[in-house]
Amino acid sequence: MNIDTARARLRPVSAMDIDDLVHLDSDPEVMRFVSGGTPTPRTVIEDWVVPRAESERRMYGTGTWVLCDPATEAFLGWASLRTPRHSRRPELELSYRIRRTVWGRGLATEAAFALMAFAFDHLDTERVFASTVAGNMPSRRVMEKLGMTLSGIHVGDETVGTGMPTHPLHLGPDRYEVEYQILKTEWQRRSLRWSSASDLTA
Repeated sequence: MNIDTARARLRPVSAMDIDDLVHLDSDPEVMRFVSGGTPTPRTVIEDWVVPRAESERRMYGTGTWVLCDPATEAFLGWASLRTPRHSRRPELELSYRIRRTVWGRGLATEAAFALMAFAFDHLDTERVFASTVAGNMPSRRVMEKLGMTLSGIHVGDETVGTGMPTHPLHLGPDRYEVEYQILKTEWQRRSLRWSSASDLTA
């Protein structure tokens, strides 16, 4: 299903988006906190990213949505809701990636807000979480603007704590991940104060 926001349209990803996805992941600045700037190979997007998103949509109603300009259909990025592997909790992982040319306009927040509303209003979800490397402050600010709070700090596969004021152990901020979450009960309380996604775009 398509989801319209104040300034954009979210539509399910398909094979016709492969060129745009490859171009997005070829920008070193976009990929800085994802892969250290290394592009995602086209074969990975063709053989894994898009098929997996389509499978998620068929099975769970989740997956990846492409963010488009509603007037021109220009590709702006994507946002996704993913069912975590090996998790039996009613939870979804939120992710987003935006073209560098439209950074700073609040589009990531707007798209993420729309998917969180979809998750809590239409899917059997009790928790939405998102992760990024600790040094990715723009992404962390998106999570905080959405009302998400820090719920974990991860070094590799190990959770080392929450709410640490400084870098854990001897690591720099690009060497460990932070996880933020929002529960359905928290979302319901906050959404009463948010009349639309446009409230979050400043």
